[in-house]
Amino acid sequence: MNIESIVLILCRLLEVEGLLLLTPAAVSLVYREKMGFVYLILGIICFVIGFIASRFKIKKQIFYAKEGFVVVSLGWILMSLVGCLPFVLTGEIPSFTDAFFETVSGFTTTGSSILTDVEALSHCSLFWRSFTHWIGGMGVFVFMLAVLPMTGAQNMHLMRSESPGPEVGKLVPKLKESAKILYIIYFAMTVAEIIILLISGMAPFDSITLSFGTAGTGGFGVRNSSIADYTYLQQLIIGIFMVLFGINFNFYFFLFLRRSLKEAFRMDEVRTYLGIIAVSVIVIMIDARHLFNGVADGFIKAFFQVSSIITTTGYATADFDTWPALSKTVLFTLMFIGACAGSTGGGFKVSRIIIAVKSHVRKIKGFIHPRLVQNVYLDGRKLKEETVSGVSIYTVTYILIIVASLLLVSMDEFDLETNITAVAATLNNIGPGFSTIGPTCNFSAFSPFVKYVLCFDMLAGRLELFPMLILFAPSTWRKR
Repeated sequence: MNIESIVLILCRLLEVEGLLLLTPAAVSLVYREKMGFVYLILGIICFVIGFIASRFKIKKQIFYAKEGFVVVSLGWILMSLVGCLPFVLTGEIPSFTDAFFETVSGFTTTGSSILTDVEALSHCSLFWRSFTHWIGGMGVFVFMLAVLPMTGAQNMHLMRSESPGPEVGKLVPKLKESAKILYIIYFAMTVAEIIILLISGMAPFDSITLSFGTAGTGGFGVRNSSIADYTYLQQLIIGIFMVLFGINFNFYFFLFLRRSLKEAFRMDEVRTYLGIIAVSVIVIMIDARHLFNGVADGFIKAFFQVSSIITTTGYATADFDTWPALSKTVLFTLMFIGACAGSTGGGFKVSRIIIAVKSHVRKIKGFIHPRLVQNVYLDGRKLKEETVSGVSIYTVTYILIIVASLLLVSMDEFDLETNITAVAATLNNIGPGFSTIGPTCNFSAFSPFVKYVLCFDMLAGRLELFPMLILFAPSTWRKR
C-alpha cells in the first residue's frame, strides 16, 4: 500500500474542497448573512493545509487499483467530514451526527434528510447543501482528473473506482480528456436547466439550487414542500432534466460531439431506460387516476415521480406514500432499477439488469443446447466474460449489504416498510422512502447508530460498493 501517494491525493482533495467552500461564502455576501464567515474561514484553512501538504514530494510513485479504491473511499469520507463542519459551527445543524448524515446525503446525491424545517436554513447553507449534489454528481475525483496533473495510473484507477456502472470506458483515447468532456457536458446541461427555469419565472436562487439537485440527481429542495409549490411547467422542466441526467453521458457524446444519431440510439441501455419510464408512467396514471385532477395533472405527477425515483433524484410533487399499492410497488421497483451507467444517477443500473437478463437467458439456452457457444452482447458489441461475471458478483454483494443493513436498521424498532425503504433509499441514493420516511417525512427519528449505518449505505451505493468494502479487508493494509 502506497500510503504517501494516498495522503498526497487526499491533500489535493482538501485543497479543492477549500476552494469549493468559498462559493457559499460568496452567496452570503449577496444575502448579507454572517454564517458566510464560517464557510470563508474554513475554506481558507482547508486550502492552505491542502496546498502546503500536497507540495511535499513522495518517494514512491506506484499506484495500483488497491490504492485507487482506498483513496476514493477515504476521499469521500474526508469530503463529508469537512463539508459538515459549517452546519455544526453555524449551529444550523448542531448535532455532528445529523450534520454528517446530511452532508453524506448531499455528496452521494442521495437527498435523504434529517431536517424538519428546510426553510429555516440560511441561503448560504441551502446553497452549500445543494452544491454538494452537483459536486458529487459527476464525481469530485473525475473533476480532479480534468483539472489537476496526475499520472496515467492514478487517472485510470481513480476514475474506475468512482465512476458508476459495470465497466468504465474512455470517450477519447486519453482518460484525462474524457474527464474534461464529461464535465463540459455536465456543466452545459446544468446551465441550460438554470436558464430555462429562469425563463419559466422561477427565482434565481431556486433555479440554481434545484438545477444543482437535478444535475446531480440529488433531491435536496429549498422549500419544505420539495417541488410541490412550483408551477406545472416548472415541475415538467425539472422532470425532463431528471430523465436527461439519468441517461448515460456517452449518449450525449455520440449525439452532440460525434453527431451520430444512429450510434447514440443504438445504446440498449438508453432505449430500455426510456421504455421503463414510459410503461411506469402509464401504469401509475391508470392505477391512481382517482387521486388526480384530470389527465394533465395525472401525467405530470406520475411522470415527475417516476423520473425522480428511477433517476434516484428524490424530489417530490405529491405524497406518493398515499398512492395505491400497485403504484407504490412500481416506485419501489424503480428504486432498485436506478438510472443508466455513466450517468449521475444511482441504483443497480439499467445496464446491469440488461446484462443479468441476457446472461440468464444464455444459461437457460445452454441447458437446451449444451454445445452451443453463446456470447452476451450490449450495444452490438460482445462483452468480456469478466464483465458478465462481475455483474453476478456485484449482485450478490448488493444483496448481502441490503440484508446486513436491514438487520441493523431494524434495531430501531420501526415498521418493516420503513426499514426496507430506508435501506433501499440510501443504498440506491434515492432520498425518501415510504411510511415514516415518506416524501412528507424525514430520517431524523433514527438513532445515531442507524444513521451511521445509513451513511455507510449511501457511500457504498455511490461508490459501487467495493471501494467502501475494501477498507474493511485486512489484506488492504498489509505491506505485501
